[in-house]
Amino acid sequence: MAVRGIRPRRVARLRATAPVNHTWELYYPEAAATGLPLARARIDPTDVVWVHAAPPVLAVTVREGDDRVVARGEPLARVGPYVPMTRLARRGEAIVREDRWPTDADLGAVVILPGGEAGILKSWWNAPDGSEWRWTVEFANRRG
Repeated sequence: MAVRGIRPRRVARLRATAPVNHTWELYYPEAAATGLPLARARIDPTDVVWVHAAPPVLAVTVREGDDRVVARGEPLARVGPYVPMTRLARRGEAIVREDRWPTDADLGAVVILPGGEAGILKSWWNAPDGSEWRWTVEFANRRG
């Protein structure tokens, strides 16, 4: 059976070489009796994501498309004063947490919001004393 004029072997080969999304699962282990999910986002593979309004302790699991765990971090506790942005970086099979303000070097990175919506950080500004901030995130999606 052909798919849009492509033979089945060719379709299988194309699927095998297509990029596989990663699923970032963020969990707040200290909430309620057994913890609460914070976000679950399926995104293109990346080694860095930002999280808006992360809880003081976070558990993170990154899975490939076949649900195989490729990285994990827990418990990832906030260090320092509250900042509304958390940078999660994949280092091999480990996830590390850094709570800080984004800089110009962080523009273009993925931002995950509570609930799992993911967008791209387009701009960031914050007052030097941390009393206010302004940012732009671009959201896009596609079917299929």
